[in-house]
Amino acid sequence: MKKTLIVLMFLPLIGMSQTIKNIDYISPFNDGVAAIKKGNLWAFIDQDGKIVVNFRNDLVSTETDGTNYPIFSNDKCLIVEVKDGVQYFGYIDKSGKTVIMPQFLNATNFKYDKALALKVHKEIIGYNDIFKKDVVNYHYFEVVIDKEGNTLDHLTQLALHISPKYTKSKNPPVITSKFISDNLIVVKNDDNKWNLRKIK
Repeated sequence: MKKTLIVLMFLPLIGMSQTIKNIDYISPFNDGVAAIKKGNLWAFIDQDGKIVVNFRNDLVSTETDGTNYPIFSNDKCLIVEVKDGVQYFGYIDKSGKTVIMPQFLNATNFKYDKALALKVHKEIIGYNDIFKKDVVNYHYFEVVIDKEGNTLDHLTQLALHISPKYTKSKNPPVITSKFISDNLIVVKNDDNKWNLRKIK
């Protein structure tokens, strides 16, 4: 009876321990979690070594100290989804739930509870009778978004057009603006100089 009681007391402890085997890479901790890699898949662990976001193939890597791996910043991590051959960026939370749907042509990690993104607009400019499909034109604006993905400010007033090669490219259009404080952004203009903007 005593042996049975001891075994029953230790069973919950055995169930709580976790071993993650055959990991290819473990990143430093950032925002309370670390990225781990197996093959082409990434996951996140907490500081107890428990997987909090399971292995998946849509996490976006960020260059950090000369190495690339996904990170959480302000409790959000970038994800990418390909729709009709075009990459769209969004965000998940630390449970792996999508909290901002993939909708941006490019996006940055959150900083100061805000992020920079390229908001795309698809414009139907005609119809092709031969191929039986719409003729479309894509253009985008550089914007500041909040934690829900809402636009706080437009950084570019004129739409920037995307050539068809961009929509199929593995490299998204570049975001040129940068945060320099929680409410100040520098925006690159056409002559490669900078404009200082205060966020609304």
